[in-house]
Amino acid sequence: MEIGIKNVIEAKVDDEYTAASVGSGTLAVFATPAMIALIEKTAWRSVAPFLEEGQTTVGTRLDISHVAPTPLGMSVRCETELTEIDGRCLKFKANVYDETGLIGSGSHERFIVNAVKFQAKADGKKA
Repeated sequence: MEIGIKNVIEAKVDDEYTAASVGSGTLAVFATPAMIALIEKTAWRSVAPFLEEGQTTVGTRLDISHVAPTPLGMSVRCETELTEIDGRCLKFKANVYDETGLIGSGSHERFIVNAVKFQAKADGKKA
């Protein structure tokens, strides 16, 4: 895995991605939680091919500004780039655009973990 890995994912803003649907507001606009999920998806998918068997990544930090609304029916595009590798910590920059320009930007951090051990730790909380 090397610094500079990029990925792009596009999505259409439909009912399931609106603030009204996800509970982050009352409007039929692209929800901030939906934008964050798109950023995380774009980042983890960019590095997945470079992980060892049994590894995955988990999101640990986001610093994102949502600067413009996007209406229902419009397309959005998320671009991520891996900017730093510090041991198991991966840092990304992210930009999200709709058909008229930039709607969100910031940074995202993920950690490489052993998938089975991480899931077992989480499941252990139920015991």
